[in-house]
Amino acid sequence: MEIELVDVQCKEQIESGSVANSADEVAEVTEGLARISAPTDGGETFYNPVQEFNRDLTVIVLRAFTAEREAKKEEQKPREGTASEPAAKQRKITESNTARHPPASQQLLDGEGIHVLDALSASGLRAIRFALEVPHVERAIRRNVELNGVQDRVEAVFSDAIDLMMAHRKFGKRFHAVDLDPYGSASVFLDAAVQAVMDEGLLMVTCTDTAILCGNTAEACFNKYGSVPLRHKSCHELALRILLRAIDGHANRHKRYIVPLLSVSVDFYVRCFVRIRSGAAVAKDSVTKLAHMHCCATCQSLDFQPLLKKSVNGASVRFSNAHFQSDLIRLTEGQGTSRDGGLVATCAHCGGTAVHTGGPIWVAPTCDADFVGKLLAILKCPKAGEAKLGTRERLEGLLTVLSEELHDVPLFYEHDQLMNVVKCPAPKMSTFRSALLNAGYRCSISHCNPRAIKTDAPTTFLWDVCREWAKRNGIKPKGTAADTPRNRILARDAMSEINFNSHPECIPKSKFVGLLRFQDNKGKNWGPKMKAKGSDKEKCVHSLIVA
Repeated sequence: MEIELVDVQCKEQIESGSVANSADEVAEVTEGLARISAPTDGGETFYNPVQEFNRDLTVIVLRAFTAEREAKKEEQKPREGTASEPAAKQRKITESNTARHPPASQQLLDGEGIHVLDALSASGLRAIRFALEVPHVERAIRRNVELNGVQDRVEAVFSDAIDLMMAHRKFGKRFHAVDLDPYGSASVFLDAAVQAVMDEGLLMVTCTDTAILCGNTAEACFNKYGSVPLRHKSCHELALRILLRAIDGHANRHKRYIVPLLSVSVDFYVRCFVRIRSGAAVAKDSVTKLAHMHCCATCQSLDFQPLLKKSVNGASVRFSNAHFQSDLIRLTEGQGTSRDGGLVATCAHCGGTAVHTGGPIWVAPTCDADFVGKLLAILKCPKAGEAKLGTRERLEGLLTVLSEELHDVPLFYEHDQLMNVVKCPAPKMSTFRSALLNAGYRCSISHCNPRAIKTDAPTTFLWDVCREWAKRNGIKPKGTAADTPRNRILARDAMSEINFNSHPECIPKSKFVGLLRFQDNKGKNWGPKMKAKGSDKEKCVHSLIVA
């Protein structure tokens, strides 16, 4: 892997001399195999130890990506004829292999190293770690390289990150991988980034504006990402799905599409690793992976409405508008206007009249199970000479939970949240999960929330579980009032038979082995640090090219 780190800053910052000089008070920091000097007075850059997990995760993802690339090079290497074979036959073998590997996909296999762009960097730590800890690296960035003895592998370039990526959007100049880790939102960089990654390449995106993605300011989220979020217990997974939709939307504009490899919501940010592929026909399928979502503000029940449906009849492929179907929304008589004919939308489960609509969001899988398995294998069987990762235990715990998670099921509930609607003491998590598993449905927790119930069971079955548990605990509709959500839910008969007997898989395997599955936010100043001085994000960004 060949790495060229480019520190990209604005011309105004360079000319004004706001870049820290060697006289600034600094402290030496060691992380992995890298050492850097970080200003102690909060200058134009900073070091955030909380992000070590982010950097460790990126290192092992790049290791897996590099290993995949090397394996494909061996598999797809043109077969050479033996000495006894005539030259014409050898030529046919070579031409046959070339035909199987068109130039668009072959570019990822050419060369001995990989070209990576760390587009938004402060101290250069991330790219220096790439240079030191990811195999097959040849060059890196200017700042802090003297501490690591890699001066001959470093080239520093000052430029604008978007201009830099756009300059590499042409075939033959694209990067194998692009890493976006900005202060705040990465939305303004996405269009350039999806063009700067070569076919089968890797795009890594971090967004720290989780308050916006999780629904605090829906209008700001729509302006940045093109989706409307909803306030829900699963808002952190919703943030991931909004980001994936935004990345894929930018890729679709250029006849490209994404394949999510790994998507996580941890600490104060969301992080997505996606493979970029080209193909106008497949890019059209992206719309079938999107849906609007409906959420009852009273009982938090969810429902999804696809945008388009795809019909295949032999060689004919047709896209058409999806018909409106909802298990959540019911139209009932009420105080309506002449425009809606006197009908109002109510929740089919609790009768609530506030049903909110959001989206569109990504409803396809957010992770690749095989890729997660490769990351776990790298962690458990490190190669000789590889640096010990400082957050290895947390990485193993998170990736193990991800390997158990249902990635094809969008969003989740909290079982105590559901029981709170019917005003009943919540059962143990294992008891609630057993009811789902005994009925033949799949169920998992979420890496976003240890109390999550992520299942493919319909919402009506979840409320049947709540009714049966409330019945066993002597909870009945209170009084004669039928206008409360609690009474409306409990007054109905269960449509399914519920079995609370313990199921063999009711407790995740990851819980038995004592892994660090969920990290508590502890320590002073946990979270994102203040923005570096002089880093006007509209004029200046720091970028590192790992080539």
